[in-house]
Amino acid sequence: MARPKSEDKRNAILRAAIEVIAERGLTATPTAAISRLAGVAEGTLFTYFKTKDVLVNELYLTIKREQAATCMGGLPAEADVREQLRHVWDVYVDWGVAHPATRKAMAQLQVSGVLTAESLSAGLAPFARLQASIRTAIAQDRLRPLPEPFVEAVMQSLAETTMAAVSGKPEAAADYRRWGFEVLWNGIEQR
Repeated sequence: MARPKSEDKRNAILRAAIEVIAERGLTATPTAAISRLAGVAEGTLFTYFKTKDVLVNELYLTIKREQAATCMGGLPAEADVREQLRHVWDVYVDWGVAHPATRKAMAQLQVSGVLTAESLSAGLAPFARLQASIRTAIAQDRLRPLPEPFVEAVMQSLAETTMAAVSGKPEAAADYRRWGFEVLWNGIEQR
């Protein structure tokens, strides 16, 4: 009879994957290094994640769920799109500054070519309410009719720049968050 899986071991493997991927990069990360850091046998890793690709997809989804819980929690549902975007921007930048290894690992995952269409879709699903607000604002001519993936990529790039600035000068965090958001908003607002 197989032993039941432990949520603690699974989480230790995911945390270790973040650290090793952030340090080495995804392609230079063997599962043995992840197992070693997690304190489990390599065979145990494969008990929880059938292949490295399965681990990568699950890690992506775990990080996206954490980001969504942070960014979408407290989202002012009745507010206009600018206020909603500002809320998501501020908490996302703060989250990213507080979790540099996770951010770095996520950047590796997103360009890996390993993420499945199902994982990518599931990763975006918790942000549907914000995406609907953006589509409504585009329909009302408040925002430029830019493709959603492009807006997401611009927001991601500006957020990364803002996070780097905040990390370098934490005492100016509020200013950098505000300036970063203004650059984003001025780029997408319909004029």
